[in-house]
Amino acid sequence: MPGILMLKEWSVRAVTAKEWTARTARLMIGIPDYETYVAHRKANHPQLPIMTYEEFFVERQEARYAVSKGRFKGCC
Repeated sequence: MPGILMLKEWSVRAVTAKEWTARTARLMIGIPDYETYVAHRKANHPQLPIMTYEEFFVERQEARYAVSKGRFKGCC
C-alpha cells in the first residue's frame, strides 16, 4: 500500500517541519532551546549537573542582556 506509506511519511515530515519552525521562531525572538541544552549536556558533559528549565532560562536571559556585568543592553 504505497498510499498509506506516503501519508505516514508526509505526517512525519510535517511534525518535523513544525518542530523546526517553532525552534527557529523561539531563537529569533531570544527564547533559548532547553531540550537542545539538555541533549548537549548528556552527550558531551555527562559528569556535570543539568540546570532546571528555570535556572537555564534565567542564565540565558542574564547572558543575553549582560545583567550580571552591571550593564543592561536591552532592546532599545
